[in-house]
Amino acid sequence: MGDWSFLASLLDKVQSHSTAIGKVWLTVLFVFRLLVLVAGIDKVWGDEQSRMECNMKSPGCRNHCYDVAFPISLMRFWVLQIIFVSIPTLIYLAHVMHVIHKENKLRRKQVKGKNGIIKLPKYTDEKGKVHMKGNLLASYMCNIFFKIIFETGFIVGQFYLFGLLLPRKINCFGDPCPGIHVECFISRPTEKNIFHIFMQVMAFVSLVLNVVEMFYLIGTKARQRHNRPSAVEMFALDGKNQQSHKETFC
Repeated sequence: MGDWSFLASLLDKVQSHSTAIGKVWLTVLFVFRLLVLVAGIDKVWGDEQSRMECNMKSPGCRNHCYDVAFPISLMRFWVLQIIFVSIPTLIYLAHVMHVIHKENKLRRKQVKGKNGIIKLPKYTDEKGKVHMKGNLLASYMCNIFFKIIFETGFIVGQFYLFGLLLPRKINCFGDPCPGIHVECFISRPTEKNIFHIFMQVMAFVSLVLNVVEMFYLIGTKARQRHNRPSAVEMFALDGKNQQSHKETFC
């Protein structure tokens, strides 16, 4: 497998700009998917074609049966899955970095608005902490939405292409395999099925975390709007304060 350190370092920067559930999702991605893919799956799936045995030695027959059983290598399928579900997060990180750079520049130059008042940073404080609201919140929600779409697509795709369990015996027929049908046997089917199920479960866990995080953010935003005083309440409160001030003065 290739070097994943660059992708890991980029995703690690998102930790400080995510919710608690988002941090758990990143942990699942790092430890239970990326690390397992790098450390173990390469050795298990490296012989998926070379060690396949068929009862027919006709040239090209084993390649044909392998293509029937594995339209795409599961190892490469999982690599694509991790890349695709990471892309929305990387786009969100780029947006955060752009906002931080823009507001740091605003803080240094002390830009004034049309009314002469100095513009204040909207999303970051003096310590550089990012507050998720406005466009940043919308960007984060889009990030979660597309992760849900990609994760769901790959889960359905894996089940459609390979099923819940990999078969121990593969039956195939047609050119270049002579005869009615040919039987092929994949190497270490039990070990391969363990990783197959494990990656399916981890993808489903990631999907559930994304769905929970989206509803959590929607619920939090709804509660904030519900608890925020309306314009009428603010006007009434201001009137009471003014009346109280007059009575005290008298």
